[in-house]
Amino acid sequence: MSLFRLPGLLTGGWRSLAGSGESELVPQSRLSGPMPWVIAIMIALMVIAGAAALALRNTAQSAREDLSGGITVQIVEAAPEARQQQAAAALERLKAIPGIVSAELIPSNEVDALIEPWLGAGTLSGVDAIPVPAMLDARLDGKVSAGRIADIQSQLKAVAPAARVDAQSSWLGPVFDAIQSLQWLAVGVIVLLGLCTGAAVLLAARTALGANRGTIEVVHLLGGTDAQIARIFQRSIGRDAVGGGAVGLALGLTVILFVGQRFAALGAGVALGGALGWSDWALLLAIPFAGVVLAMLTARLTVLRALRRML
Repeated sequence: MSLFRLPGLLTGGWRSLAGSGESELVPQSRLSGPMPWVIAIMIALMVIAGAAALALRNTAQSAREDLSGGITVQIVEAAPEARQQQAAAALERLKAIPGIVSAELIPSNEVDALIEPWLGAGTLSGVDAIPVPAMLDARLDGKVSAGRIADIQSQLKAVAPAARVDAQSSWLGPVFDAIQSLQWLAVGVIVLLGLCTGAAVLLAARTALGANRGTIEVVHLLGGTDAQIARIFQRSIGRDAVGGGAVGLALGLTVILFVGQRFAALGAGVALGGALGWSDWALLLAIPFAGVVLAMLTARLTVLRALRRML
């Protein structure tokens, strides 16, 4: 924190000094002390945490939209021939049901490829092969509801007794809950970092006040008010916060862009669904501005409260 300078106070008076610029009381050594770097680290972490929260939100929204009208039909039948017959009959019935936009039978080799890593190689072929249900994928023209699933289930039972209908979104319910928990965790981290920033500014302001108690008393004797003194500290910390916020924003955006390129290399799916939009970038850019306001407000309130107790 910057310190007061005495030259000019006793000879020129407070009013003449204030007229030439109150900031002359405080030497501005921006980016030379620890405060700007503390703010830079806090802002960088808040920007990264904010980007994570926004990416998780976008991922969950994209996944919900993709799965909102999707259903999966399983033909749980041990006999291969009966399973294939029921799958073909269920596919024809699905295409005839009103409200079904599309329906297709997932090739058995694709289903085996998905399951084999979990069951092990060789368990899906041969005499002792584990029977795998036939899978059908269908899309509805609206959101999936319990009533629509029950209606489709009843119609399929007539041609495929072994058919089971499930909403695709229900499978990812626990995943969505986990994503929401991570979102709140990121928001909590941002709040804690903001509190830490305010605490650091508070300690710096109190330290500067204690080190310059005599100077402040002289300023009061010359006619300086608490508000004028607080404004000096506010401007000093504001400059430090602007410098630290700019550095923190640059660091945070560098990390975000680096990690974003890594996820973009995956090419599709969840990675693309979590991409940040223009509104997301605007929120991230607002974080350092909020940090500057928080630092200046904290400094002003801290100094005013301390001056009331001091004098």
